[in-house]
Amino acid sequence: MLVARVTGRPFEEFLRERIFEPLGMRDTGFHVPAADLHRLPPLYAPDPQTGEFHVWDPADGGRHSAPPAFAGGGGGLNSTADDYLAYFRMLLDGGLHRGERILSRPAVELMTTNRLTPAQEAARTAMARDNVHISFGQGQHGGWGFGMAVRTYRGDYAPVGQFGWDGGSGTSTYADPENRLVGILLTQVGASTPDSTRAFHDFWTTLYQAI
Repeated sequence: MLVARVTGRPFEEFLRERIFEPLGMRDTGFHVPAADLHRLPPLYAPDPQTGEFHVWDPADGGRHSAPPAFAGGGGGLNSTADDYLAYFRMLLDGGLHRGERILSRPAVELMTTNRLTPAQEAARTAMARDNVHISFGQGQHGGWGFGMAVRTYRGDYAPVGQFGWDGGSGTSTYADPENRLVGILLTQVGASTPDSTRAFHDFWTTLYQAI
């Protein structure tokens, strides 16, 4: 991990000092402490053939009940809706949180604007269109910034510039600079059937119809 090498500190420690604590993200980390495991629901994965729910990752004894061998920058954090909202509000405010600078404005702009070339955009669009699990609504957002999806065209209610992420564990979170809103959906139902991503589509359609 480049951050750990440059700073000489564990990645999670760096995140906690520079991001989590300043934003008040008390429930965010690479594992859930034993005292808080009762707050973590299991992750379900519906059977693709029958739709029957199966526990894919239990809370107690599951993947997130102990620290990982390696804290990677590409995923693995556990969080809450409140913590995630604080993070996305900071991005909407250009890296500021209650007047305190958390990230530089240029860094936020790099994260939240499309960085793909036309050839890369064509490849990712084809992948999204051909994959039933990500071919609904948010799966067709068009571009990618540094670490998140970026809306490059208006194919549904969401305006160009919306940024965020759909997770395979049944999560969908996006920020919309034009309307100054953040939407967070945490279902704990994996995208093993198209129903999970249909829920994303219904959630965002309902949210935008409300405004």
